[in-house]
Amino acid sequence: MTHTKSTFAAILLMSMTQACSQRPDQKYFNETTPGTTPAIFAPRKISTPEIFEFGAVFSDDQHEFYYSTEIDGKAETWVMEFAAGEWSTPSKVLTHETYSFNDPMLTPDGKKLFFISNRTLTGTGPKKDYDIWYIERDGGKWSEPKNAGPNINSPQNEYYISFTRAGKMYFGSNREQDNYDIYSADIKNGKFETATKLGPGVNTSSYEADVFVSPDESYIVFAANRPGGLGVGDLYVSFRQEDGTWGNAKSLGDSINTETDDFCPYVTPDGKYLMYASRGDIYWVSTEIIKQLR
Repeated sequence: MTHTKSTFAAILLMSMTQACSQRPDQKYFNETTPGTTPAIFAPRKISTPEIFEFGAVFSDDQHEFYYSTEIDGKAETWVMEFAAGEWSTPSKVLTHETYSFNDPMLTPDGKKLFFISNRTLTGTGPKKDYDIWYIERDGGKWSEPKNAGPNINSPQNEYYISFTRAGKMYFGSNREQDNYDIYSADIKNGKFETATKLGPGVNTSSYEADVFVSPDESYIVFAANRPGGLGVGDLYVSFRQEDGTWGNAKSLGDSINTETDDFCPYVTPDGKYLMYASRGDIYWVSTEIIKQLR
């Protein structure tokens, strides 16, 4: 078989493109970016053998990185900051001797950090069910925790938060039955309206929670424990249809899902990588695995 100059040029361009897409990136802790095979994110920097890490999220400018840790059954939220070309060591942004604080998610404007906690409304007394809370930036510092209110929270658990570019919230809850389902709540005049449950393309009689919604609301990725799944929790994707409904969810497959629990999906601000928690660490993979299922 013969090759023309244009063929060799095309092969060279393809090789250069692949090399550029998988190289150390300062925004990502100088880690080599992954392709369609998942890799542990920032081993020994963030994903460590000693600590259970999950729930990772960047600020839109990628100068802040928030994630959750669990030690001795209690969760905290940590932050690392990028300045002068370097990432800081982790510091605790949400911690308490009794209550857990995890599943952080910034609002699109970066002014509020939402999370879940089993904290009481007064901040004293024994742990309660998990509610959605937030803190606000105030003069360069974070405010005291504020409850997201009754349009969002219920007497049961609320889990994991995600936002569209317009500020609409998605989250999981077991408010109606023992199983968890996925809900959304529009925002109007700065306040969340009453949450409503997503349709049968997403919610079933099985467990569905830990939902990430794309900024343009064109797709969601979520964790589910369904018959025929690979483990305790698998990741699925559902695409918004032309009529506004959510299409039947598709598993991300055995290259992502494992025999354990795969959860806390999140897509980076540049749209290039899906991050998620699995086997006690944070993993990442190219979002090509989502696009291939569309």
